[in-house]
Amino acid sequence: MTRSALTRIATAAIITVMLAPVIGGAAVYSNGSKNSTLDVTIKIIADCTIAANPLDFGQSQGVLATTVTANTTLNVTCTNTTPYNVGLSAGNGTGSTTAARLMSGTGGNTSTVAYNLNMTSGGGNWGNTQGTDTLSGTGSGVQQNLTVYGQVPAQATPQPDTYKSTLTATVYF
Repeated sequence: MTRSALTRIATAAIITVMLAPVIGGAAVYSNGSKNSTLDVTIKIIADCTIAANPLDFGQSQGVLATTVTANTTLNVTCTNTTPYNVGLSAGNGTGSTTAARLMSGTGGNTSTVAYNLNMTSGGGNWGNTQGTDTLSGTGSGVQQNLTVYGQVPAQATPQPDTYKSTLTATVYF
C-alpha cells in the first residue's frame, strides 16, 4: 500500500471515530443529564350554556276548534355535577304572562293566540321562577336536550295572520 492510501485510510478512521457520537443526524451526549418538571393546568369553573330551537305549531292551521300540540328542545350544557334550573320567560306577545302566554298578530292586527309551554307532556307550566316553575337538572359535561311541550288550546279563532311570540330561555346555575 502506498503512503497516500494509508493516509486516506487513517483519515477516514479518525473521521469515523469523531462522528461515532452522531447517529442519524442527532448528537448523542455522554456528559450526563438534568431534569425539571413542567406543570400543565386548567381551572374548570361551574358554567352552563343554553341554546333554544324554534317551536312551530304549523303554517297551515285553520279553525282552532281542537288543541294543537308541538314540541321543541332546549340544549343545555353544564360542567359535570353543576346543578341548574332552566326558565322560560312570558314572551313578548301583547299581555303575555308565564301563566297565560299569548302570540301577537302582525302590523295593525291586535288579535292574539293563547298557548302553553309545559315541562312534561300534559304537565306543569314552564315559567321563570326558580324553584317554583323551572326545570332543574345536574350537568354532565355534555349537552342535555330538554323537551319543551307546547300546546295551543281550542279557542275562538282570530283573523288570518302569522302570530308570534319571542321568549327568553335562561339557565340558572
